[in-house]
Amino acid sequence: MAIKTKLTEMLGIEYPIVQGGMQYVGTAEMASAVSNAGALGILTALTQPTPDALRNEIRRCRTMTNKPFGVNLTFLPAITPPPYEEYTKAIIEEGIKVVETAGNNPGKYIKMFKDAGVIVLHKCTAIRHALSAQRLGVDVVSIDGFECAGHPGEDDIGGLILLAKSAKTLSIPYIASGGMGDGRGLAAALALGAEGINMGTRFMCTEEAPVHRNVKEAMVKADERSTTLVFRPFRNTSRIFKNSVAREVNVRERNPKVQFEDVRELVAGARGRQVYTTGDPEYGVWTAGQILGLIDDIPTCKDLVHKIGADAEEIITQRLAGMVQKQSKL
Repeated sequence: MAIKTKLTEMLGIEYPIVQGGMQYVGTAEMASAVSNAGALGILTALTQPTPDALRNEIRRCRTMTNKPFGVNLTFLPAITPPPYEEYTKAIIEEGIKVVETAGNNPGKYIKMFKDAGVIVLHKCTAIRHALSAQRLGVDVVSIDGFECAGHPGEDDIGGLILLAKSAKTLSIPYIASGGMGDGRGLAAALALGAEGINMGTRFMCTEEAPVHRNVKEAMVKADERSTTLVFRPFRNTSRIFKNSVAREVNVRERNPKVQFEDVRELVAGARGRQVYTTGDPEYGVWTAGQILGLIDDIPTCKDLVHKIGADAEEIITQRLAGMVQKQSKL
């Protein structure tokens, strides 16, 4: 048996599971392992320092899988923004058929992708943003609940409400992101109207993820309380792993006059990247979602994806189906 949805048909994948873009983690090793498992692997464009480096990474990934994979391109405010147009052109010219977009003001780039025939999956943390993305012509939206790693938005709305409201509001397919990591989550997402799930943190804790073993073991030991929110005073909220650096950021942010300069050295991206390479979970800040509470092993991507699919099938065909019974006529 297999779970067939609009997402699997649209993307040509076996399981309705997408590996979300993850800075420093979405490399060819990660994306190809997920795609080879039957889900959709995603390269993270801005993990590569230049558009040409991204071209090389796309080509490298093609030597590692013959299955579909995509590229994430996230648009974030910056003093000196990356050359987004050049990254977009590189993705199109390299023949990528699926792109995950996220962030602010993506309209110009979504049009470029759509004009090139690329399937666009856009991440949203609010229904109003999903409606805007729908008007821009995206093919699928990824609804990011408050449980998610990274940027959950400023509304603090959990996935349960967002997914159910998406079913009432949207006319295009959507998938569930935030708190997704097992078969129960997939079955629940489908019941809430989603066509699949998007996972980031759960894929970080797999054998193939380019993350130091010590970090993966810290994730296994953690629970659903092991994350914290930072950057709230700057309206750029991010959910990260609750380590000593994160706690210090929280302490400094309690100052009503806090400025970003007060925490800049603590949250430097270079420090966060070294967490993944050196294996010291306390060295810098790194993103993780509340799904930590459901992670208790470090499987291969294949074993993880297949188990999620099998568990969801069992829930749908046995537990849920068994609850529906015909009423006898008197």
